[in-house]
Amino acid sequence: MLSPADWAIVALSLKVGVVAVAATLPVAFALAWVLARTRFPGRIVLDAVVHLPLVLPPVVMGWLLLLGFGASGPFGRALEAVFGTSVMFRWTGAALAAAVMALPLMVRAIRLSLEAVDPRLESAARTLGAGPWRAFATVTLPLTLPGMIAATVLGLARSLGEFGATITFVSNIPGETQTLPLAIYSALQLPGGDVQVARLAAISVALSLAALIASEALARRTGLRHVA
Repeated sequence: MLSPADWAIVALSLKVGVVAVAATLPVAFALAWVLARTRFPGRIVLDAVVHLPLVLPPVVMGWLLLLGFGASGPFGRALEAVFGTSVMFRWTGAALAAAVMALPLMVRAIRLSLEAVDPRLESAARTLGAGPWRAFATVTLPLTLPGMIAATVLGLARSLGEFGATITFVSNIPGETQTLPLAIYSALQLPGGDVQVARLAAISVALSLAALIASEALARRTGLRHVA
């Protein structure tokens, strides 16, 4: 049985994950489009920067976020001056850390889907009178939908499992930034915390499995619809 504290941790983790993915998906699609469909000087550098969180230790990414969004960082000062707020030691900071760590996985999934779309289909749509935006909405976007579903699931799973960047950037504050991985870490430090660790770990596994099953079901449904 889950305690009220456990439910609060689960709710916070889901909120952080959903917000991180929702905020990252448009950015990931735009970056994937640029990397898949355009050629320009510095493209390889942009590709490397986008995928940097995959190879850097998460603690280093958390430290970089701290430099950028801390009280003395350029983005942190801008947020304080314009909006009178900060992401430090708040759940929004945890969502930002999760979004940064999930971004390369989401970009990669969408990019592979975009590269699989035959450009001749888009050209045929434009030949039949569709403008660029209509061709994109009626041809490109539906064909990349499986990739976007995969990106969403990968991003959510990565966000739910994010630890290093989060604890470095916004610390481990119960009720504010303590997501499932951080709560498991805290429980491991307590005598007799094995029971809570087992509960929270089981929840993590269940959430991951549910996301994967939902992704597979949606992808199959989308594929069948396209075939029909």
